[in-house]
Amino acid sequence: MDFEKLTELVIELEVDDIADAVKEALDDGKDAFDILNSLTKGMDEVGRRYEEKEYYLTELVLAGETMKEAFAVLKPALAASGKAEDKVKIILATVKGDNHEIGKNILGSLLLSSGFELHDLGMDVDEKAIIEKVKETGATIIALSSLLTMTVEHIKVVHEALQAAGVRDKVKLIVGGAPLNLELAKRLGADDFADDAVDGVKHIKKLAGIE
Repeated sequence: MDFEKLTELVIELEVDDIADAVKEALDDGKDAFDILNSLTKGMDEVGRRYEEKEYYLTELVLAGETMKEAFAVLKPALAASGKAEDKVKIILATVKGDNHEIGKNILGSLLLSSGFELHDLGMDVDEKAIIEKVKETGATIIALSSLLTMTVEHIKVVHEALQAAGVRDKVKLIVGGAPLNLELAKRLGADDFADDAVDGVKHIKKLAGIE
């Protein structure tokens, strides 16, 4: 299994074939991080096509599912390589009261393919769970999703809880979701806002000092 084929499978959204292809590459003795790089190239191209409106949300969701299948096979090999210590750690969650996670899951797939260490807390997550995870992992970035107007205020609750716990100055808080914009995000205590998952990766890389 060559690397170009892996890249192509991601671009073509071959969710049913990617796991076997990754397994075959590993069985062939390919380095796990080289495989990850080839998958990332595919995801970068998916992101480009999305930005150019050649792909739409449906394709982005499928690409996320394709990456998830690939990572299920690749993750043990990456962990065994022992190269993960210096990864930037990110906590991902949809705020309390909100049960939407498509955007969050796409962002998670993109972040994994960009080499971040991800701690996804899921949906309807309260501030206590977020603070516990910050203390447990030493994560430096928190990415929150809020798709409902009635739940955006919970971003402020998280911000204030982080302050009360004495960890707010140790993390960057980025938010996204339909009711939000940069001005509102800042008013709620966030450091940054992203329009969508593709935009989110770019902003998170800046927050992490990667680019």
